[in-house]
Amino acid sequence: MDLHELEAIAEREQAQRPHLRILCCAAAGCQASGALEIKRRLELVLSAAGKLAEVEVTPVGCMGLCGHGPLVRIEPEGTVFERVTPADAEEIVSALEQGPCNVLHCDLNHPFFTRQQPIVLRHCGRINPERIEDYIAVGGYRTLYHVIHDLTPAEVIQIIARSGLRGRGGAGYPTGLKWATVAKSPGERKFVICNADEGDPGAFMDRSVLESDPHLVLEGMAIAAYAVGAEQGFIYVRGEYPLAIERLQKAIVQARRLGLLGAQIFESGFNFRVDIRVGAGAFVCGEETALIASIEGRRGQPRPRPPYPAEKGLWGMPTLINNVETFANVTAIIENGPEWFRQIGTEKSKGTKVFALTGKIRNTGLIEVPMGITLREIVYEIGDGTPDGTPVKAVQTGGPSGGCIPAELFDTPVDYESLAAVGSIMGSGGMVVMDEHTNMVDVARFYIEFCKDESCGKCIPCRVGTVQLFNLLTKLRNGQAQPRDLDTIEELCELMRETSLCGLGQSAPNPVLSTLQYFRHEYEQLIGVEVDHGS
Repeated sequence: MDLHELEAIAEREQAQRPHLRILCCAAAGCQASGALEIKRRLELVLSAAGKLAEVEVTPVGCMGLCGHGPLVRIEPEGTVFERVTPADAEEIVSALEQGPCNVLHCDLNHPFFTRQQPIVLRHCGRINPERIEDYIAVGGYRTLYHVIHDLTPAEVIQIIARSGLRGRGGAGYPTGLKWATVAKSPGERKFVICNADEGDPGAFMDRSVLESDPHLVLEGMAIAAYAVGAEQGFIYVRGEYPLAIERLQKAIVQARRLGLLGAQIFESGFNFRVDIRVGAGAFVCGEETALIASIEGRRGQPRPRPPYPAEKGLWGMPTLINNVETFANVTAIIENGPEWFRQIGTEKSKGTKVFALTGKIRNTGLIEVPMGITLREIVYEIGDGTPDGTPVKAVQTGGPSGGCIPAELFDTPVDYESLAAVGSIMGSGGMVVMDEHTNMVDVARFYIEFCKDESCGKCIPCRVGTVQLFNLLTKLRNGQAQPRDLDTIEELCELMRETSLCGLGQSAPNPVLSTLQYFRHEYEQLIGVEVDHGS
């Protein structure tokens, strides 16, 4: 495979494509609501009308507005129909020639669409994720060719470093610095790992990207491997994501067949093989040293650091670990340049962030917004408030490791530093909206129970601390607690944060501490303490 062959595939794809296209969301959420039957019905109606050769019905990835699915999009017109059923197929087909129809359609001028800035999601909902030709037609793998033939590994790392890209898995570590550390670490072999072990309740960002645009992630991994000197990559993905796994497997096979993965990529001396490792559902395996242990066939438990994986990781060799969204940003940065990326976001948090917007919100789904947008803009403009108009009480970011941010702080910018300042974290991108009917003690108890069940048990502060916190919160919820129990809860939270081995135990107290800070009166009401609402 060379550049001319790649461009020939793209040209052939464009030439053979009918002018009219019906794009059917075939991501997991819409599939669960009958999207495949809708696609089949559309094809039957077109066939009966003799139009199947003129109109292409294409299964695509996530279109974003998941709570309004199944979604169907007409191209090139751009109309998006929502809550489509198989019975709507005839009317949608008729609308191709006759114009408006009675099937419910989305308002594309709504802030849900206009306030987003897709970089990672730029192909999602527009290409068939199971056809490599669709990805090549939108420019896929050209960046990898450019990197291999025109840039040195050091130049690639410099571009990523200058862009200001930070790891999107939660910690926000500078990506360029991590790549540089792996590149200069000595070792007989080096590895690249994509962490797709997304386990936060309510989070589905990585799953959606893998289901919708798997080649974007593979190309980003290949570029990273070239930069750091690795020839083997692994994608560690949750076993609960069967559709993502299936599409990844197809994508890897297709890329190997065309010589875009494997040996002598683009007729160069660069080799890169990618294999999938399926996790068994342990939340702690999202921690990089536990993930490495799992790939090696050992029990998924974290180990003390240093040494860090960048110096001594998989089988003791230098290992680069980034999450799905981080790799998905790579091609756009190299295509458009680091300065382009730096212009998006805030001074210390560059680019965009993908969030799974869920909970008591009218527009649930997948969004990608520039760093620095406020929580208020996300909740009330993009999310359109609560379904029944009930006031929003809080937003929880960062999953079990994050905090609950009250409505009075919704002008907080969404970036790494600002969220940390109010007691939460960016995390991998979960964002759960809660209305005034939500009991915040129950929220804290839910997340602590989750961490209790997911603790690997290796260190005492996490293994015992999560159990004791859960018991104290249960005691509180049952009306059996005393005022001194609140002091005990806070002391235990601080102990866990300071002494737990890994991020699970260190961050598990965050939902408890943030709800205690902002909603302490709800705790005090459960133990009969007089609450001064005027203070």
